[in-house]
Amino acid sequence: MLTRIDVRGRRDAELSAALPRPEEPGRAERETVASIIDAVRQGGDRTLLELTEKLDGVALERIRVADAELHDALARIPEELRQALLVAHRNIAAYHAYEMATVPDFVAHGLRIRHLVRPVDRVGCYAPGGRARYPSTVLMCAVPARVAGVQEVVLCVPPGRDGTVDDATLAAAALAGVDEVYAIGGAQAIAAMAYGTESVRPVDVVVGPGNRYVAEAKRQVAGAVGVASAFAGPSEVVVVAAPDTPASFAAIDLAVQAEHGPDGLAWLVTWSEEKASEVEAALERIVAESPRRDDLASTLARGGYSCIVDDAEHALAVSNVVAPEHLELLFEGAETLLGSVRAAGAVFCGPWSPASLGDYVAGPNHVLPTDRTARFASALRADDFRRHLHAVSAQPSAMETLGPAVETLAETEGLPAHAASIALRRARLREEGAR
Repeated sequence: MLTRIDVRGRRDAELSAALPRPEEPGRAERETVASIIDAVRQGGDRTLLELTEKLDGVALERIRVADAELHDALARIPEELRQALLVAHRNIAAYHAYEMATVPDFVAHGLRIRHLVRPVDRVGCYAPGGRARYPSTVLMCAVPARVAGVQEVVLCVPPGRDGTVDDATLAAAALAGVDEVYAIGGAQAIAAMAYGTESVRPVDVVVGPGNRYVAEAKRQVAGAVGVASAFAGPSEVVVVAAPDTPASFAAIDLAVQAEHGPDGLAWLVTWSEEKASEVEAALERIVAESPRRDDLASTLARGGYSCIVDDAEHALAVSNVVAPEHLELLFEGAETLLGSVRAAGAVFCGPWSPASLGDYVAGPNHVLPTDRTARFASALRADDFRRHLHAVSAQPSAMETLGPAVETLAETEGLPAHAASIALRRARLREEGAR
């Protein structure tokens, strides 16, 4: 079920070459997404309805979900689910508020520089649908936007077979303060939010995970809108197991990520061949008993690996090459190895810290970089919904302390007006001082 890889004794470039890399989006995917984006830009709502019927098998009369449906759904869902959503909402909001620490003004050399932060005006959130429903993703996308001060938050989610959006998703949208919900999914939803249609006004930033077509659409519209959290595509995990890690813990956590569907990655990394065999056997039993065994088996066959390494540090070297969305260090004392972690969307330390906590209620975002983009990208943050400006205020003394350097640099670059803007002010100060 897992493809066994033995990289013992391999380091650096040799290690990187020995590990499989994720597939790049194929030409067919790129062309399909490009044609969808172009069709939506040209045809607007009519194209969205046609694509929803063609791709999702649902004939809709309108794409926007009535506002009343959100609050009705919040009242309809079971009390246990409502309380769970409230716990998640509280922790997500608290963590993202903590991230937004105020930066003090900088004062030196006769200058005062104010750090100004402004939220974007309108954000588009995408929550996947189809194989499962993801109210947690609605909270993870919309709550940080609200914490950041965004005034308008919209949500796109694929409709169910009956043409509606399920109550759990709508309830989460109501709880998070989403302003507009649209029953559209796929690349066409990203195109609608990026460029607008008759019903969907364009947004400033698009966030949220999705399948490879959704992720490719975000690549193609980047620049027309802000796209946060890099390539938030199919789910990934690297589970690092020590010889004393419970095999059942490692196996179920591999299944957790494979459960999300096709194109994901599930890596077991261990320095114990015996432990690898135990985990593989436990995983086979979990898959055989799962109601989603076909999806699990398919994902693991394509993206499941069991990697044998020399030791814990070597395991981290493998993980840094994979640069996973989730990294689980399932052994005691894992925090001592955090200094060796260079590329991961989120790290979960110890056998009692499964990624499922982060998926729902820990507070940090579960919208994470995938497809090796954790090498340069980070988890979705409240700051992804804000713009940073600076305001410079100079005292006359700055003309003498800093002005000569400006004049020298400007003259070196052949920009005499830049130099003159300082020289004129310095001359005025000398005149005033002579009076």
